[in-house]
Amino acid sequence: MSKLKIAALPDDKPVKLTLELPAAVHRDLSAYAEAVAAESGKALSDPTKLIVPMLTRFMATDRAFAKSRRRK
Repeated sequence: MSKLKIAALPDDKPVKLTLELPAAVHRDLSAYAEAVAAESGKALSDPTKLIVPMLTRFMATDRAFAKSRRRK
């Protein structure tokens, strides 16, 4: 039997994290959510939903992080 071109699928199961934010960061996150809602015209019920896209964008645009990942 020939070897399949696709090996095991990556584990993409979400990981649940619990964290504490400083009050100032939470206020800024809430203000950012309000700005996004005003710009998009859609209410954002939970500002914590912004955390994943923010972290994703941050890591995708961090040159030093990308360089260190390429070295590994």
